[in-house]
Amino acid sequence: MLEGQGDDGLEVVRVASGKQPRTVLGAVAGVVAAGAGLACAQLVAAFVRPEANPVTAIGGAVVDRTPVAVKEWAIRSFGTSDKTALAVGILVGLAAVAAATGILALRHPRTGAALAGAVGLLGAVAALGRPGAGVKDALPSLAAGLVAAGVLRLLVSAARRPTPVGGRPGGTWPMDRRAFGRLAGATVAASAVAGYAGRRLGAHGAAGATASRTDLVLPAPARPAPPVPAGADLRVPGTGPFLTPARDFYRVDTALVIPRIDAGAWRLRILGEGVSRPLTLSLPDLLARPLVVHDITLTCVSNEVGGPYAGNARWLGVRLADLLREAGVRPPSEGGPADQLVARSVDGMTLGTPVETVMDGREALLAVGMNGEPLPFAHGFPVRMVVPGLYGYVSACKWLRELRLTTFAAYDAYWVRRSWAARAPVKTQSRIDTPRPFARVAAGRVAVAGVAWAQHRGIARVEVRADGGPWQDARRGTADGVDTWRQWVWEWAAPSGEHRLEVRATDGDGAVQPESRSGTVPDGATGWHSVTVRVGPS
Repeated sequence: MLEGQGDDGLEVVRVASGKQPRTVLGAVAGVVAAGAGLACAQLVAAFVRPEANPVTAIGGAVVDRTPVAVKEWAIRSFGTSDKTALAVGILVGLAAVAAATGILALRHPRTGAALAGAVGLLGAVAALGRPGAGVKDALPSLAAGLVAAGVLRLLVSAARRPTPVGGRPGGTWPMDRRAFGRLAGATVAASAVAGYAGRRLGAHGAAGATASRTDLVLPAPARPAPPVPAGADLRVPGTGPFLTPARDFYRVDTALVIPRIDAGAWRLRILGEGVSRPLTLSLPDLLARPLVVHDITLTCVSNEVGGPYAGNARWLGVRLADLLREAGVRPPSEGGPADQLVARSVDGMTLGTPVETVMDGREALLAVGMNGEPLPFAHGFPVRMVVPGLYGYVSACKWLRELRLTTFAAYDAYWVRRSWAARAPVKTQSRIDTPRPFARVAAGRVAVAGVAWAQHRGIARVEVRADGGPWQDARRGTADGVDTWRQWVWEWAAPSGEHRLEVRATDGDGAVQPESRSGTVPDGATGWHSVTVRVGPS
């Protein structure tokens, strides 16, 4: 039997054989205490804002400081589930730290409690560093640290309390496992109640935003939208529809919690260099202006050759150039002092767009509708930017709250500070959607089909070849202007064996898509997409 004292002066009595259960209970104590702290934080965050939750705040700080190469790997590996993967990773990391803290606390209770509180302080610092944060944003993390430290002390006290062993006089166990189990169970139950209450209160807080979207009736456009041209959708099995449903539209952004904005409280400010008449607009102000409908394909700069991060939708909105001119803005070609339009979202994201591009006559929109409905929350409700011909990270700000005129020399937006190009016109791309890579198909006529895009230049030609042979013209779907993708199909007389299919496109300016492969950084991927298929009996 060994004896000693912890750093709080309490006597520690244990037997040598008790080391393993002692370690396990210490780890359990740490994890249970951390869970109690996170549950309390969720409850407090319901009264502050969802972004103040420590997991969200720490996650945002991690995203901001993650190297570009790691972000690209996460997008490739997890797709649109990258944020879920990050949240799970943070929780696993916190659980590991909590377990180690609990083990330490069994021998040094004060040190363990101090470490638990320090983790809460770290969350508070992360929360205060988030865009748009106020002093209140620190409260959920501070509450989490205090609760975790207090619960850890209680659990450790129960675990360290000696109890008789087998009725032998003077015999002791190193811990009171029954008292520990009762206290841990009660803590878990209380944590579950607090976490549930926090989720319910958070949902109640978002109810106003949900109701504002449900109640929103979009006005008819000033110019009726023409239907999608007949023949634009080739309806080839294995390919998606010409217009991408909102539920299937890709989402790549840094928001760990989707902002839910009450349309009645939303405001947009337009200000900065060259703005002679600053504007502050509510949603009714915006909807009172002439609305237009335009079909536009959006593409993420993180989209690798053949990747899925492109989608085509019908957008309803106000011409951005008209609003800028109303504010007195002139493009640089007309002597305006600002060459960059910095869009800022409610979560603090900044995107920089060339003023000249926005005002050159293209249908750059402040969009309020998507495919005939108000914007979904995940895609920017109540208002977002959509500028055809530019990658999304320089043009498609969601949850918009401010437009500031400045210069590229004076300000670098979020992604530019992270090694991406300041100006990013969309590169010509084409993709084979069917057959899928390594698919097995029957010999004979096989429909090889997909999409090609070169927003604001259009697609003039799509060619396909098999096994490095001569290029064959694919049949293109009817063009729906120059700002959308075009579907294409090639009927292939497929012989038995393994074959490699390649596709390339020519844009409306006559430029052929380059063969050489390049990565997505700094301004988008290039290269021909190819798939290998097996032809013959399954």
